[in-house]
Amino acid sequence: MSRTPRGYRFVYEDAQFLVADSGDRVIAATSPGSSFEDTCTYLVGPVMGFALRLRGAVCLHASVVVAGGSAVALCGPPGAGKSSSAAGFAQRGCAVLAEDMAALQENGDGFLVQPGYPRVNLWPDAAAALGGDGDALPAITPNWEKRYLPLASGVRADVPSFHCDPAPLTAIYILEGRGTALEAAFRPLKPMEALLALAANTYSWYLLDSAMRAREFDVLRRLVRAVPVRAVSAPDDFAGIGLLCDGILADLGNAGAVGRAY
Repeated sequence: MSRTPRGYRFVYEDAQFLVADSGDRVIAATSPGSSFEDTCTYLVGPVMGFALRLRGAVCLHASVVVAGGSAVALCGPPGAGKSSSAAGFAQRGCAVLAEDMAALQENGDGFLVQPGYPRVNLWPDAAAALGGDGDALPAITPNWEKRYLPLASGVRADVPSFHCDPAPLTAIYILEGRGTALEAAFRPLKPMEALLALAANTYSWYLLDSAMRAREFDVLRRLVRAVPVRAVSAPDDFAGIGLLCDGILADLGNAGAVGRAY
């Protein structure tokens, strides 16, 4: 990303984007041979995340599901299992609210998570581990192996649900390195630990200038005061997805977080 007199320029191998200073306008230019879907992959990821930052929204690098009417965020770096865990929750009847990027909105003393896009992106082996046929899912672009699981607004027996309204955030889980345990292991984080963990898991943090980073820390300080943050690890294989989801649902019930709005 580079600064220009007209805004911020993002340059990829097969696409370029210009984001206005206000974050309210994005211009895209595609390279020969790239597809519309290729361009959209960048647009709804890092480009949109940065545009939202310019408009004052802090976005967690997280997938978010809704349990008992409340939003539960699963944070972590690429490969931590956010998307596959969101798909696992969808199999258990929890609607998906956001995938990979979760835009926060302060709401009194608490926070709402804004809905994202009605899909979960999965590698074929992750989809197969969840009991589906990864190769049968639509490809996110003609040039990628990655697939997506479509989500439906409302209740349909044949399609996992998408929650299309903002929901109050009641719990955040940081997905840590996986281990050899036979069940998910949880560790509550002290406020400073939680602040640093969330700062490392905000969307497009590496693109922020000092003023934007300072505003972000102010938001995160309020966030860790309002919402409990726990670290969680799960078995180091795809079979651990179900154990992780079941463990989080049990932990939410034990903490009384399901159905409670902060």
